[in-house]
Amino acid sequence: QVQLVESGGGLVQPGGSLKLSCAASGMIFKSRVMGWYRQAPGKQRELIAVIDSSDSTNYVDSVKGRFAISRDNAKNTVYLQMNSLKPEDTALYYCNVVVGAGTALYSWGQGTQVTVSS
Repeated sequence: QVQLVESGGGLVQPGGSLKLSCAASGMIFKSRVMGWYRQAPGKQRELIAVIDSSDSTNYVDSVKGRFAISRDNAKNTVYLQMNSLKPEDTALYYCNVVVGAGTALYSWGQGTQVTVSS
């Protein structure tokens, strides 16, 4: 049974930083394309960052240059370093295995809330 457990969210002022973590279990982590998604209030969940098994990364334009996705295969964990945070980054953040054109493969975890506010 695959489990995805996100952590690291919180309340931060605009311009601040947070580092999210997602611990995965029940799958062969190192071969998977992993992604971070987020869902803001009243909006659809969107894929914002992807890392493949070769550590190649890709980002949606709104976070490019501010966020960095990374992975530690020894710990079965994917990270999202978020810098220069803006109020519009406020959302519930999730990780998942990415397949196809951005589809999440597994059931969602509980997510971790990020709130950017002064």
